[in-house]
Amino acid sequence: MKLSARDALRAFANPDPKKTGVLIYGANAMRVALKRQTLVKGLIGRAGEEEMRLTRIQGSELRRDSVALNDAIKAVGFFPGPRVVLVEDANENCAGSVLAALKDWLPGDAQIVVIGGPMKPTSKIRKAFEAHSNALAVGIYDEPLSRAEVEAAMAKVGLGELRSEARDAIGDLSKALDPGDFAQFLEKLSLYCMTEAGPVTIDNVEKCAPQSTEAQLDDVIVLVGDGDAHGLSPVLHRVLAQGGSATGLCIAALRYFRMLHAATCDPGGLSSGLSKLRPPVYGPRRDRMQKQAMGWGSVRLEQAIHILLETDLKLRSAGQTAPQMALVERCFIRLSMMGKR
Repeated sequence: MKLSARDALRAFANPDPKKTGVLIYGANAMRVALKRQTLVKGLIGRAGEEEMRLTRIQGSELRRDSVALNDAIKAVGFFPGPRVVLVEDANENCAGSVLAALKDWLPGDAQIVVIGGPMKPTSKIRKAFEAHSNALAVGIYDEPLSRAEVEAAMAKVGLGELRSEARDAIGDLSKALDPGDFAQFLEKLSLYCMTEAGPVTIDNVEKCAPQSTEAQLDDVIVLVGDGDAHGLSPVLHRVLAQGGSATGLCIAALRYFRMLHAATCDPGGLSSGLSKLRPPVYGPRRDRMQKQAMGWGSVRLEQAIHILLETDLKLRSAGQTAPQMALVERCFIRLSMMGKR
């Protein structure tokens, strides 16, 4: 039976131990792995693997031993409770073994969980699971998490009450981050807010959210955007002492000014442009970027991008003899002076 995204969410949250098996397939290995982890834990519990109620078989092993899967689902475990046989990296080469196990499965046997990459509709394994009356086939695609999935993920880590702006920011992050990174962010946010009273705020989200660039680079670029030429030199040299490179600084500044320019040129206005940035920006960082974009304007931002591109070309030029950090420092000071006008 083929499941829709909504039905799949319920099936993973409360898996049916009486099913013959479940096929999970998709191109994004991280997304598939997270779904597999949720499903297996729901079927056998946290202690299932320790109690040897989970048997793992690689798809490549079934080419050498075609009856290994059938033997595994029929085996009797030492500990009581439901059992799962997990077939990883399944493909058409092991289709015969998987189809035979589906056919021979009887109530009381271990449930079959098959994990595969992208499978075409003509795939034998996919067709078998979709046509089976007591088996499920779930395709995992590179789509943003749905609102229900985000809510379920927040409930899983124990996040309590959230302010509306914090909830919106978390929703934006769910669209910008991979599911694994998003899950780690929620874990971090939950731990951060554990000892704080009251609802989760936008400030809490900003402190826990992953940043697009390293903090040291952000410090430098903020000074450039604010037009603070006096405080620029010591921060630049501190970044250099910590292993930063001139090329990395130039690329980070170019990315930042392009973000400001894209937001400024958005047909819906500056606020609309900032809301479309990925990764999303919010809170004090968004306010700062909005102030900088308004101060610079689209014309001067285009000039700044042109200066940064010229500096980047000089840094990459084979005939360049001037110290690279000196070139970047002169470029940043020039931009800072432009930002004061």
